[in-house]
Amino acid sequence: MTNGSHNHPDATHHHEQHLHSSDFISDIVIGMADGLTVPFALAAGLSGAVASSTLVVTAGIAEIVAGSIAMGLGGYLAGRTEADHYESERRREVLEVETVPEREKEEVREVFADMGLPLNLQIAIADELSKDKTKWVDFMMKYELGLDEPDPNRATKSALTIGLSYVVGGLVPLAPYFFNSVPQEALLYSCVLTLICLFVFGYFKSKVTGQPPVGGAFKVMFIGALAAAAAFGVARLF
Repeated sequence: MTNGSHNHPDATHHHEQHLHSSDFISDIVIGMADGLTVPFALAAGLSGAVASSTLVVTAGIAEIVAGSIAMGLGGYLAGRTEADHYESERRREVLEVETVPEREKEEVREVFADMGLPLNLQIAIADELSKDKTKWVDFMMKYELGLDEPDPNRATKSALTIGLSYVVGGLVPLAPYFFNSVPQEALLYSCVLTLICLFVFGYFKSKVTGQPPVGGAFKVMFIGALAAAAAFGVARLF
């Protein structure tokens, strides 16, 4: 019994850490994916239309600033929406526990019926759980609605992680333009550097999401190359 109670908090703590890590990795992927692709396409397009790398750098930095703010704000709003949805559903469950307790007990029994527990145990557990309304609501949130309480700082963390990942990703294709004043030459270095980064990023992204890593790496690299080639071609045409 002692061993069981000793292990349980560790397991819970590990589970929470895993969830937070998953959110963090997901935010990095979102920010980095757009950060590598959009400024790369912009720099490639400008390289076909201007004679100075300074213009490419200026436009690229402006795009990175605007893009990181937009992406970060999107992440913040998504996090707030998740938190607001959880709070709204929790208020509804609290009201139902107060106003229609028998119906809520029946829903608890249904959860355990689905797990294969006999009726006498279903009734005993539902009755015991109903003595603590906070835990009762916690149970309904998790097992009836499938909702885990979000990290209260999730929205802010998400905004910062996505925004910073976008900046880091965006600086990769721009880096060669800082050191080479001829845009067409800088573009060649930018292509090599960015395509390597896209391949590596695509590999790890696919590994994290459970997809074939090499196939995913080539797919991400191809999308980035296609966007840059299209932007460069359009700039040269017009």
